[in-house]
Amino acid sequence: MKTVILNAPEQLRLIQTNEPDAPDADEAIVKVHRVGICGTDLHAFQGHQAFFDYPRILGHELGVEVVTPGTNAAQYGLKQGDRCAVIPYLHDGTCVACRRGKTNCCVNMQVLGVHIDGGMREYIRVPMSLLLKSDLPYEQLAQVEMLSIGAHAVRRAQLSNDENVLVIGAGPIGLGVIAFAKQQAKRVLALDISDSRLSFVNAQGLADVINGKDDVHARITELLGGDYPTAVFDATGNARSMMTAVDYCAHGAKLVYVGHTKGEISFMNPEIHKRELSILCSRNATKEDFLHVMRTLENKQLDITPWITHRASPETLINDFASYTNPETGVIKALLEF
Repeated sequence: MKTVILNAPEQLRLIQTNEPDAPDADEAIVKVHRVGICGTDLHAFQGHQAFFDYPRILGHELGVEVVTPGTNAAQYGLKQGDRCAVIPYLHDGTCVACRRGKTNCCVNMQVLGVHIDGGMREYIRVPMSLLLKSDLPYEQLAQVEMLSIGAHAVRRAQLSNDENVLVIGAGPIGLGVIAFAKQQAKRVLALDISDSRLSFVNAQGLADVINGKDDVHARITELLGGDYPTAVFDATGNARSMMTAVDYCAHGAKLVYVGHTKGEISFMNPEIHKRELSILCSRNATKEDFLHVMRTLENKQLDITPWITHRASPETLINDFASYTNPETGVIKALLEF
C-alpha cells in the first residue's frame, strides 16, 4: 500500500508497505480517505517538533472508513462501511491522569503520527474505542481532531459570555480556538503577523483582526474600549510569542497555552503576579471534545469548507509539503487525499 514516511527532517518519501495484519477483537482495519496536514507535521518536517523521533509515518487528523471490523464491533456500534473520525491519542487508562478522566494528557500517551506511526497510508489498524462514527464527509472528519484541540482549550478556560478573548496565532489551531470561543465569549480578537491569515479571518467574519506588525496594545485597547482581554490563548508554539502574551492579559485574566515549544519560556514574576494571572496549558482533547465538535459540524453551526485551501495526492504531497511551511503559500488547511 502507498505510505508517506518522514525519514528525517525535510526527507519525506513515498514508499510501498504491507497492509496491516488482521485486527484483534477490539480493533478495526480502516481505509484512510483524508489526512489533515497540521502544524505538528510541519514542525516535524522542519525538525522542530517535541516528543518526536524519526523515521515516522505522519498523520493524526484522519477521515476513515471501517473496512475490517474486529469481532467485538457490535459493542462499539460499528460495522463495515462506517465513516469515522479518529481520536489519535492512545492512552493507558490506568495512570493518574486517565483515572481522573484526563485521557488527553495520559502519562504514557502515544499519539498517532507523533510517538507511533500514523495515518499517511492507505490502511491502518486502530482500536475501535477511538473510532467515532458520523455521516460527515471525510474531509470534515479529517478536521475534527484539529477543531477538538481548540474546543478543549476553550473548555479549559471556562469562558463566560461577558468576556473579551484574544487568540494569538490564526493558523488552523488558532482558528479552532476562535470558532469555539465565539460560541461563549462576548468578543474575540485574532492576532497574527501574516497578512493572508488575517485577511482570511476577516473575510470569514471569525474575529476582529490585529496585525502583530502594528501597535498591538493600541489596537487591543481601541477595540475593547480601553480594556485588555480577560482570556488570552496562544496558539503559535513560538517561545517569544508565548512570553509576550502576558503583556496582553488583563488583571485577573487567564492565559491558555494551546501551542507548545521545545524551548524554555520565562516570565517576570511582578508581571504575572500583579495580574493574579491564571496560566493554563491545554494538550490534545478528550472524547467529549470530539463529540462536541462533531455535533457542531453535523448541525451546520460551523462552516469549515473555506478552510481547505490546498489538496494533494500521495504523489504530489512529496513535492508540495515543503511549501506548506512557507506562510506566503497561503495555506490554511491542506488535505492529503488517498
